[in-house]
Amino acid sequence: MKLQDAIEKRRSIRKFSDKKVSWDMVLEAIDAANQAPFAGNINNLQFIIVSDQENKNQLAKSSQQTWIADAPYIVVVCAETKKLENHYDKLGIKYSKQQAGAAIENFLLKITDMKLASCWIGAFSEEQIKSTLKIPEKYDVEAILPIGKEKGKIKAPRKHNLETSIHWDKWGVQKKPIIFKDPSTSGS
Repeated sequence: MKLQDAIEKRRSIRKFSDKKVSWDMVLEAIDAANQAPFAGNINNLQFIIVSDQENKNQLAKSSQQTWIADAPYIVVVCAETKKLENHYDKLGIKYSKQQAGAAIENFLLKITDMKLASCWIGAFSEEQIKSTLKIPEKYDVEAILPIGKEKGKIKAPRKHNLETSIHWDKWGVQKKPIIFKDPSTSGS
């Protein structure tokens, strides 16, 4: 699949079929996450692949998202912020969040490329997840990513219009963009 196709087809899926997913596909998606940019080339991320049903049920309870227990796998993304803080002081916290987000997006695009489904879960009880999965205290839980095959088809979500997201030269200056044209030469 071309990158643009994966970007346009990626959706948050909340209904999974009972079809099996090969664990090597999960590893491919994690490898894609590891290709994201990392500040100072410091990859501070760890991934927990969860397939045990009892643990999946606990993660569903911890996130108040009961449907994630239906996914064949759940990947929990963790980050050790101290690694970056040691190099970048307080900016390390910001960089840790940024690179976790970039890695998660790579992961989601690879999942889409492989014709699998997922949803980025960011609201959860970190304390409960750490307890369930025995995650060391020094790690932050960044995301829960259920993985499976989509059950049925859902309507594509409406995306934000490009025109309402762009400001030219300073805040509040909006022009209707002409795709792939230089705004200084378009004469709008």
